[in-house]
Amino acid sequence: MNIKPIHNETDYNAALNRVDALWDATPGTPESEELEVLAVLIGNYEEDFGQMPMRESDPIKAITCFMEQRGL
Repeated sequence: MNIKPIHNETDYNAALNRVDALWDATPGTPESEELEVLAVLIGNYEEDFGQMPMRESDPIKAITCFMEQRGL
């Protein structure tokens, strides 16, 4: 496990790619623990920097997602 803080968009994208690779990790394995830690780091980065899904083409859905993430 080689986890580091997420400081910028490059780190963020790398973390998202790693999460994709680990998504089906068996619970209780080192991979599942890495997935859990990455999820926390990604969540913190998104909360701090207001990341919204880049794949969302509908602006209303993007705003709705943003509001849901913040409990609005």
